[in-house]
Amino acid sequence: MFDTVCTLPLSADLFTQSIHPQEPVVSVGLASGHVQTFRLPLEDGDSEDGASNSSARNGKGHIDTMWRTRRHKGSCRCLGFGVDGQALYSAGTDGLVKAANVETGQVENKIVIPLGKNGSVDAPTVIHALSPQTLLLATDSSALHLYDLRIPYSKVSARPEQSHHPHDDYISSLTPLPASETSTSGFSKQWVTTGGTTLAVTDLRRGVLVRSENQEEELISSAYISGLPSTGTSRGQKLIVGGSSGVMTLWEKGAWDDQDERVYVHRDADGGESIETLSVTPDFLGKGKLVAAGLGNGLVKFVRIGSNKVVSEVMHDETEGVVGLGFDVEGRMVSGGGQVVKVWHEAVGSAGESAGEKHMLGSASDDSEAESADSDRDERQGDKNRKKRKRVKGKDRSANQQVMAFHDMD
Repeated sequence: MFDTVCTLPLSADLFTQSIHPQEPVVSVGLASGHVQTFRLPLEDGDSEDGASNSSARNGKGHIDTMWRTRRHKGSCRCLGFGVDGQALYSAGTDGLVKAANVETGQVENKIVIPLGKNGSVDAPTVIHALSPQTLLLATDSSALHLYDLRIPYSKVSARPEQSHHPHDDYISSLTPLPASETSTSGFSKQWVTTGGTTLAVTDLRRGVLVRSENQEEELISSAYISGLPSTGTSRGQKLIVGGSSGVMTLWEKGAWDDQDERVYVHRDADGGESIETLSVTPDFLGKGKLVAAGLGNGLVKFVRIGSNKVVSEVMHDETEGVVGLGFDVEGRMVSGGGQVVKVWHEAVGSAGESAGEKHMLGSASDDSEAESADSDRDERQGDKNRKKRKRVKGKDRSANQQVMAFHDMD
């Protein structure tokens, strides 16, 4: 279904990734605190300099590093692009949110995350730009902070406009619900979060609206899918939720008390691998209603919604779990985990190249940034140990691999 085009080695363990909403751009946040932004080659036509990009599909196109910097003192926990794609928001275990210009990487704003209990840093878990006006930030303490982006915050200071606690445990995922037909802005004002063993819906104006029954397993990831057949009580819109035991649950929009259907994505003698991340395949690929599920064992499985069956799978990494998954504007799947990010094309028969052949592009090591101190390494290791399901193990993936064209890797 998808073939690997290239593998991008990283200088440290991947903690988060985000894909630009309008351009073939991917940003990654690392356990070392670095943030790095790549530009993928154009799929069709010519590049900005007039050169042909027919090599993009066979893995020989240039993948440029737009910028790379050590953005946080500690792990970069989460990333998110603004709705217009001009800003990249990052949040780290240093207790800071930073807004950077996507093209240059220059920080244009900083926000201090409110402290947790006992005055300690409340590490972030999810960041999401709901609209040009509203930024959502979730934390380990189960706090959900709402920031008004129209307020000109001063450096390293800001108070959230609202704060909620929709769950008793840390918030693991956040998925916005589509704007209503009567919306004048066209932006969502409601979203679904997962945390611990519950699902909750929060409204921008009214706060937490509902929390589900205890699902008796940890809910980790979520995605929204529409355009399904409307039959019986079904509205054709569902929330897809990934659990810690390899079970995907489907929730009918508006019926948030309990799940509607279950799909066993992964089962074995030990139970099942956790579904770390979910992404709906773009409609323009013509694959129907298909959801990609990144698992803790490194597999990406594709589930057909409707028949609710696993129809295909690919391996991201044999030892590291998938912590980032999504599709860029060209329809390429981008998976991340361990110390690699992989870019996948829709599978095609290519002469002289077997399906799924892997290409390694360059090395992302940066000797100029070797100033990471031992204390920082200790802090990062503690962060990784506490977030066990992220499965970051600090292994070097760049050894004994073919090196191909990779521009601007400092």
